[in-house]
Amino acid sequence: MAGILAWFWNERFWLPHNVTWADLKNTDEATFPQAEDLYLACPLAFCIFMIRLVFERCIARPCAMGLKIQTNGPQKAQPNAILEKVFTAITKHPDEKRLEGLSKQLDWDVRTIQRWFRQRRNQEKPSTLARFCESMWRFTFYLYIFTYGVRFLKKTTWLWNTKECWYNYPYQPLTVDIHYYYILELSFYLSLFFSQFTDIRRKDFLIMFLHHVATISLITFSYVNNMARVGALVMCLHDAADVLIEAAKMANYAKCQILCNLLFAMFAIIFISSRLAVYPVWILNTTLFESWEIVGPYPSWWVFNLLLISLQLLHSFWSYLIVKTACRAISKGKVGKWNPLHVSKDDRSDIESSSDEEETPPANHKQHSSSGTANGTNKNHGTNGYLTGATYTDEH
Repeated sequence: MAGILAWFWNERFWLPHNVTWADLKNTDEATFPQAEDLYLACPLAFCIFMIRLVFERCIARPCAMGLKIQTNGPQKAQPNAILEKVFTAITKHPDEKRLEGLSKQLDWDVRTIQRWFRQRRNQEKPSTLARFCESMWRFTFYLYIFTYGVRFLKKTTWLWNTKECWYNYPYQPLTVDIHYYYILELSFYLSLFFSQFTDIRRKDFLIMFLHHVATISLITFSYVNNMARVGALVMCLHDAADVLIEAAKMANYAKCQILCNLLFAMFAIIFISSRLAVYPVWILNTTLFESWEIVGPYPSWWVFNLLLISLQLLHSFWSYLIVKTACRAISKGKVGKWNPLHVSKDDRSDIESSSDEEETPPANHKQHSSSGTANGTNKNHGTNGYLTGATYTDEH
């Protein structure tokens, strides 16, 4: 184990040439980032998760009730052992051949079986109330940490001149503000990393998993080798747009359509401008070129910049989805009345629902009416939920 730790903490990987870990030990005159400082983030992440549970129950839920947001979830499917076995062990989206076989086996019409599978899928989805509470928690945290970051950074010199991030590097003392900012951000993203396995499951789960891994890695990397100044800039820049998207989702769940549209438009503008323009021009320019000129490259420098570039690729992907969402909402909605977070006709939603779900339970006899099947299929298009084609708007 000692050999593994010595290999992992190799100074020639983590630090610039002629710099050792002994040079960055804390003294009476200056304090520097220490890897063991990050251990505090693990118990703090658990505390943040517990605070979230209390917040959602005692603050977010009463707010949702005051806004008359529905508390009931999707309608439950009628108990059926055969269909349940197919759903849990084989497929949640049976094809035509399997539907026909089940129709003959149960003596149900195909349309009724399709409705059962849709209701069964919806049964595992959370209610609008749960979505609102989750968004309100994230909105509250992002608003707090973004406000803190802006107030702290506006007093620094490296906010206005990014070359200050590299002068006298890595012998830059760690201030209390940076330490608090880093530990709180790392704890929050650790809590998100683990809670995403229990939170509302979305179609961009893998993308968000990679995003959390990249974010946690960036925070850890930049803290350990004392790139905390540029790391603080990256974190603050990313929190700006996150505040608006969570606010837009809350407005959408509360059916405040005009406010939702306005917030989404503001989010799209800030997200695209900050992450496709400010991020590469301001952040990548200083980490790639200014740092090369002042400090020079070394192994962990390459890894750090590789992580930043991978984050830029995710920015480009999400920007594409945001533009696609807005274009779809405008093209399928009426001029002056569009909802970027709301699914339009023929789009399948995360919570599928239709008038069929409100019908009576299936009868135990087959209905072989071709016209009835056609009408039922047309009804299936009238869904009501949230966009899956632009998954970023319902997750980040």
